[in-house]
Amino acid sequence: MNDKFVKRVKGMTVRFELFVSDVKKAVEFYTKVLGFTKLQSYDNYYPVKKDSVIIGIGLANRLPKNHYFQPEVINDRRGVGVEIVLEVDNIHSLYESVKKTGYPIAEELTQREWGLTDFRLVDPDGYYLRLTSRESE
Repeated sequence: MNDKFVKRVKGMTVRFELFVSDVKKAVEFYTKVLGFTKLQSYDNYYPVKKDSVIIGIGLANRLPKNHYFQPEVINDRRGVGVEIVLEVDNIHSLYESVKKTGYPIAEELTQREWGLTDFRLVDPDGYYLRLTSRESE
């Protein structure tokens, strides 16, 4: 990805890619439901960004035949064994914002025994997301 999308920060950050069946639907979920911003797309790659999180969205059926995820990414359930955890400053505000969109919530807002508060979503391609507070409430 072009470095112009990334602020210069020290230490490790995270950027990940999701391979999807319908790019338009995926980008719409991340922008309209979770408030990400679309960045410039190119070569069937559609990055979205919110704060310091960048998610690259690509078409699963455009992966090269010898890619590590082939053929499973097209035929199997996506994201098996991975929980994408996004930490936010105001979990209650995000939760209310998501609820207003009408998008289905997989697990309602809950304070967990470890002190954090979160809710869970499944994106249009089956990727499991946990939206969580940064600190105990």
